Amino acid sequence: MTKRLMDVALSGLALVVLSPLLAIAAFGIWLSDRGPMFYRARLAGRDGLPFTMYKLRTMRVDHGTFRSVITAEHDPRVFPFGAWLRRAKVDELPQLINILRGEMSIVGPRPEHPDIVERHYRFDHRDLLAVRPGLTSPGTLYDYAHGEAIVGRADPERAYVERLLPLRLALDLVYVRRASVAYDVALIGRTVALIIAVLSGRRRFGEPPEMAEACRLLAAGGESVPTRNAATA
Repeated sequence: MTKRLMDVALSGLALVVLSPLLAIAAFGIWLSDRGPMFYRARLAGRDGLPFTMYKLRTMRVDHGTFRSVITAEHDPRVFPFGAWLRRAKVDELPQLINILRGEMSIVGPRPEHPDIVERHYRFDHRDLLAVRPGLTSPGTLYDYAHGEAIVGRADPERAYVERLLPLRLALDLVYVRRASVAYDVALIGRTVALIIAVLSGRRRFGEPPEMAEACRLLAAGGESVPTRNAATA
């Protein structure tokens, strides 16, 4: 109950405070690539039930021949203003609506596409589906800091499921098993600090404090720790 009250209070306040930024972002999207402001992703939510997650659109309406469902490093589909929205995480702000509707929490495991859940989640990953998905989490922060460098551009879907997804899931399992209001507050603070660091030009980040436990979870599940790019050092 405390977590839900915090979700409603913080997301409602954030929507009011950030509404001018959302209006500017919407105008920038319209100027950059005429089309809808929102991108609607159909993802697996709590108990694996599908829901529509909202984001600001950052890719061109005409994708050309590049069809990967995973965003690659320097993805040609992303228009320049959209790249800034992604870097500043402004594109994620419409998920505050999902939080108010009870489909997501501010802090929780990052939701995934139902096909990825079906093909790549192990039995213990079902713990991630027992709670509301979140706007931020240890796995989300790791992806934000290191994801594009790990995924690259040559074969982003394969790199994602082989190298990034296992770590993301393990990091989020650490969160689920340690979850508390104090941990949520700490992760919100870490999220704000990381966004500021990225926008200030920082490009190299250390491993998150959950990494050692996440690696132990991977080993316990019979998985090797994916090789990480030197950019993660």
